Amino acid sequence: MVSSEIPGLPAEPLAQARWLEQPSTTVAPLLLGSILRHHSAEGTVAVRLTELEAYRGPRDSQWPDPGSHTFRGRTLRNGPMFGPAGHFYVYFTYGMHYCANIVCSLEGTPSAVLMRAGEVVEGIELARSRRPAAKKDAELAQGPARLVTALGLGKEHNGCWALSGSAPGLSAEPSASCDWCELISAPPLPSDRVGAGPRVGVSGPGGTEEYPWRFWILGDPTVSRYKAAVPRATTKTAPRAIP
Repeated sequence: MVSSEIPGLPAEPLAQARWLEQPSTTVAPLLLGSILRHHSAEGTVAVRLTELEAYRGPRDSQWPDPGSHTFRGRTLRNGPMFGPAGHFYVYFTYGMHYCANIVCSLEGTPSAVLMRAGEVVEGIELARSRRPAAKKDAELAQGPARLVTALGLGKEHNGCWALSGSAPGLSAEPSASCDWCELISAPPLPSDRVGAGPRVGVSGPGGTEEYPWRFWILGDPTVSRYKAAVPRATTKTAPRAIP
């Protein structure tokens, strides 16, 4: 549920970074409608965020999340998810796709918002060239891997600053390897326009109604279809006959 008492994303990047220090479950519904713009050597593509998922912390934390990459503790892979806020956490999945998160919460507290779907609102020709399999424009960023592909993000953006300007504490602009991204604020949507429910494809308890941390804009054609996790097949050994 979106609270009208919590202000939306500010316009200024450093203020955005401070705002993102809230838990991802607070941030995610308020980010709906905001625009992530990526400037690269190929050109600029911008996506209006229409579907997001919140992920939180380890089993021994205040907010244990069995669906989170950090549930079993910190690793080299999930390190960027521990902050600071305002950076990307990009990971490889299913041996073929990248997905991107915006890191939230105070540094040391793992929390992130997965960008699940969006509408391409700038650079549509470039997005089409990156997503030739899309049958219509609504499919260009419909799903987390499609969104990353349309935007032109990849593993090189893992741990990079996601907001315009330079990261707090740095005087220089982001390195060329990170290109340049910016997050454009939008007014928070009224609660009757925001859907909430279980996260897509998350197995075990983290994918149940106990964790309704997927948020989307109701009625938006770019939102992906909900799919529950497919239970993994288990191999059972036949009992040995007693001689």
